[in-house]
Amino acid sequence: MVAVPRQFLDTQLIIASHNQGKVREIANLLQPYNIEGVSAASLGLDEPEETGTTFAANAELKARTASAATNLPALADDSGLVVPALRGAPGIYSARWAGLGKDFDTAMGLIECRLKNSSDRSAYFIAALALCWTDGHCETFEGRVDGTLVWPQRGSLGFGYDPMFLPNGSKKTFGEMEPGVKHSISHRADAFAKLTKSCFVI
Repeated sequence: MVAVPRQFLDTQLIIASHNQGKVREIANLLQPYNIEGVSAASLGLDEPEETGTTFAANAELKARTASAATNLPALADDSGLVVPALRGAPGIYSARWAGLGKDFDTAMGLIECRLKNSSDRSAYFIAALALCWTDGHCETFEGRVDGTLVWPQRGSLGFGYDPMFLPNGSKKTFGEMEPGVKHSISHRADAFAKLTKSCFVI
């Protein structure tokens, strides 16, 4: 028997992320549902160690930790860039490639260096969103957007690896796109659409 996803009926949740770019994107996506998102960073919550081996496992870990610490439902994202020519790297280690200082210019340069003259510049972003209730129940959804990597990087909008990612069918990188345009096609938007269809009611 197929499990029926649980409906989310609260009006507030914790956005279990310390990445302000992700917090802004998720908060914007929540607005039509009249749900207030409060960032984990604004509450002084520590970032848990990401010990999962998949995006979904890490998203659930972060959501469960934030929910347990606040006794509020929590929504967590784990996402990253997957480059087939680099055997899937940086993948779940995408943020860690940027180091403690979150220097994504260096991380993008490292990807370009490792690609060298590879003819395969395909890549895709994956986002896993985990919504966790205070009783420990979690619903997790995954989204994806495919594209290619460009160099030099283009644009100062977005965050992370956005300036080098050109989504299929677009002439602009995520770093060149206005937020509303990116939100409509991004991996996070794809995962969020699946989550809202299953768990949210307008």
